[in-house]
Amino acid sequence: MAATTSPTSFLLQNPHRHHVKSSISTSYFNTLPLPSPSPKRISISCVASTTTSVGIQNPSSSQNPSDDRVFNFAAGPATLPETVLRKAESELFNWRGSGMSVMEMSHRGKDFTSIIQKAESDLRSLLDIPSDYAVLFLQGGATTQFAAIPLNLCKPDDTVDYVVTGSWSDKAFKEAQKYCKPKVIWSGKSEKYTKIPAFEDLEQSPNAKYMHICANETIHGVEFKNYPNPKSLLVADMSSNFCSKPVDISKFGIIYAGAQKNVGPSGVTIVIIRKDLIGGAQEITPVMLDYKIHHENSSLYNTPPCYGIYMCGLVFEDLLAQGGLREVEKKNKKKAEILYEAINQSNGFYQCPVEPSVRSLMNVPFTLEKAELEGEFVKEAAKEKMVQLKGHRSVGGMRASIYNAMPLAGVEKLVAFMKEFQGRHA
Repeated sequence: MAATTSPTSFLLQNPHRHHVKSSISTSYFNTLPLPSPSPKRISISCVASTTTSVGIQNPSSSQNPSDDRVFNFAAGPATLPETVLRKAESELFNWRGSGMSVMEMSHRGKDFTSIIQKAESDLRSLLDIPSDYAVLFLQGGATTQFAAIPLNLCKPDDTVDYVVTGSWSDKAFKEAQKYCKPKVIWSGKSEKYTKIPAFEDLEQSPNAKYMHICANETIHGVEFKNYPNPKSLLVADMSSNFCSKPVDISKFGIIYAGAQKNVGPSGVTIVIIRKDLIGGAQEITPVMLDYKIHHENSSLYNTPPCYGIYMCGLVFEDLLAQGGLREVEKKNKKKAEILYEAINQSNGFYQCPVEPSVRSLMNVPFTLEKAELEGEFVKEAAKEKMVQLKGHRSVGGMRASIYNAMPLAGVEKLVAFMKEFQGRHA
């Protein structure tokens, strides 16, 4: 007796099923149990207009993100542009006729070479990176650079200056203690990291190799609005505001950033370094932390995070299609203004501890006057498809990360929810 053909066996027997009309009876699927309808709930929603990017098609109305996606306010890994995700989805199985996914390609083959070279070219266009700077696509997160930078720029007895405006710059300082003689020339710890120093208040070390800053503190929500001009090199961790606005690269010796906030998935770290700073690493420097090795091998010394670099490339295309970083900055300012205004006009029900002049456009921390309501706020927001609003475990409260890919509609929906929540609990 012949064996019964199941839908699964049909698919296994027809590996090229995307070229074959399905012969599976729809009655099979009609026998599957349907989930019982969930109780209806009044939802707060906003309709967002969509921006079409070059080479990336707009999703159809039947794929409206409000139907099956949440507004993700996570600090990282963070939300990615929907247009980018759709483009990646369309190329996942077979990248542009290559017969392979990007995840399957040799990192030394011509296909991936074209991907990484275009990603670098587009990033150079976005940030107007001068030709005397190298762009490196690395691994290990920005945290690995806390060690790589002093190892590449310093000798063990060299002095370096650190401006500590939050948890990440503090961690960078502590790591540097293993490889040189770092000095904290300013710290905001006593004021719970709510301020940025005036540049004239910085007592720089006369022989410092470099000054290190964190351009935007993800946890505490403080951001440099302009940058100091140190007597030495300026080195900046820009992980959480990288590509969120134009930057004069020539002011810096090194800029480094984890990609997972504004420009891609986790796993890629981008380093932009002036070329004359490459080649002086300490002898103890591991080969994977030596900028000279990565520069000489065009970021391909070993297998890089190929798919992550591809995704970054799609994001760079999208940012260029939006008109570049000046246009992106305008959108980011508008989102932040709406959210901070809602906090300021809440009569103290919501509070942002950060000094107004240095409030981040990317990460907005806030607390409730009635702290006992914070858990309820986070839980109710999640039911309305707004997730990851709980503040970092070290500071508590709430935090809304509103990176480039967070649409205006997401911020508008959050503000509407905040006002409605206040109305019920004030």
